[in-house]
Amino acid sequence: MTEAKVEPWLRGTHTDVEPIIRAVLHALELAEEDVVRWCGSLEAEARETAPLGLPSVGFQMRHLARSLDRLMTYAEGAPLSEAQLVALREEAVATANPLQEFEVAISRTKERLLRFRPEQFGELRHVGRSMLPVTVAGLLVHVADHTQRHVGQAITTAKVVLALHEAESS
Repeated sequence: MTEAKVEPWLRGTHTDVEPIIRAVLHALELAEEDVVRWCGSLEAEARETAPLGLPSVGFQMRHLARSLDRLMTYAEGAPLSEAQLVALREEAVATANPLQEFEVAISRTKERLLRFRPEQFGELRHVGRSMLPVTVAGLLVHVADHTQRHVGQAITTAKVVLALHEAESS
């Protein structure tokens, strides 16, 4: 198995980072690699296609980028800004380059993650309008699992779009 085929968590990287943060970093790296691999070559029209009622790949990329920002804001103990709320409401609106938005969000999230310290993990935070209680560690783990969930949906949708396009072409 070549280095490129080894998943990030098996590459021996980020060994100087606390294990919870390291796991989230690895999940984000895998998410970025998978999105680029499976969705990166889609043309704009295909990227915004919603086959069989599935959310489009473009939507998934925008949702990932913007939800990462919101989740990290909650983890940092800050309220969402008006700009974040507007971005949330506009996730379904096609943009010129959702892949770039996603990649920038991954990079920024990784930078923000590195600012957390283990002694913060048990601190209480509140999420959403209902102010649901959660710990910093819970939010950071959710960054990883939420990202992986939506990456899987984006990949599945990309495969459906490509299969339908291929079927139409034949």
